[in-house]
Amino acid sequence: MEEKQILCVGLVVLDVISVVDKYPEEDTDRRCLSQRWQRGGNASNSCTVLSLLGAPCAFMGSLAPGHVADFVLDDFHRYSVDLSYTVSQTTGSVPISTVIISEATGSRTILHAYRNLPDVSAKDFEKVDLTRFKWIHIEGRNASEQVKMLQRIEQHNAKQPPEQKIRVSVEIEKPREELFQLFGYGEVVFVSKDVARHLGFQSAVEALKGLYCRVRTGATLICAWAEEGADALGPDGQLLHSDAFSPPRVVDTLGAGDTFNASVIFSLSKGNGMQEALRFGCQVAGKKCGLQGFDGIV
Repeated sequence: MEEKQILCVGLVVLDVISVVDKYPEEDTDRRCLSQRWQRGGNASNSCTVLSLLGAPCAFMGSLAPGHVADFVLDDFHRYSVDLSYTVSQTTGSVPISTVIISEATGSRTILHAYRNLPDVSAKDFEKVDLTRFKWIHIEGRNASEQVKMLQRIEQHNAKQPPEQKIRVSVEIEKPREELFQLFGYGEVVFVSKDVARHLGFQSAVEALKGLYCRVRTGATLICAWAEEGADALGPDGQLLHSDAFSPPRVVDTLGAGDTFNASVIFSLSKGNGMQEALRFGCQVAGKKCGLQGFDGIV
């Protein structure tokens, strides 16, 4: 029987990446060490990582016709990502992010151009054959629509035997109030350092303790905190921690969070426990930070 897929719902963008020796001063003119186009976006990056790890995966997100979309589609195909549920929009254009990567520090500075591309809707999600998937990951974006998607999955799961239920994770990365309703959905909730800080927390542990009351009964809340590693808090009340696995030299941190999320999902989908998944997520994300792009993380 064909192995069920992992579906990632969210954003795909074009990243135009300029690598510089150090971050430029304002109003100066300097040469890049290199420049490249790279498919980006949280859910899109997570699909890349899942594919490299060996998981059959699919992407659901919006595209619009044009040269940028052609590049993005070609790159998805290069990683064997299933695109059955991409939505071709008639308005807007594929978003573009201009990214400056400092070789001195590995930092990434992102300037994002939204370009008025609508997100996928709950109506689009109604066309998804849920029986094809063992795990669905939703990158928090148009949360009011995504809540309807998550409710559809819950209704589907209510009719399934335990071994056929779809496992669900959500990511709350941007500090936007609308997204916070997503805390109440999914068995795994990824909350970002940015959101934690926005809500007044100064560490991953502090954030987990302060925000756990927002997740559903039985869920696990995960917070990664860059070079300090990552922590998780589950229904048993036990705090779990993994140290970061820093590379010999930090080269490129763009997509490190997406790598962490995908690696945790991959490990959990293989039946591993949360402590092992947390450690695996930190290991793969650390390796990614020592590379330009994603190729070579495995």
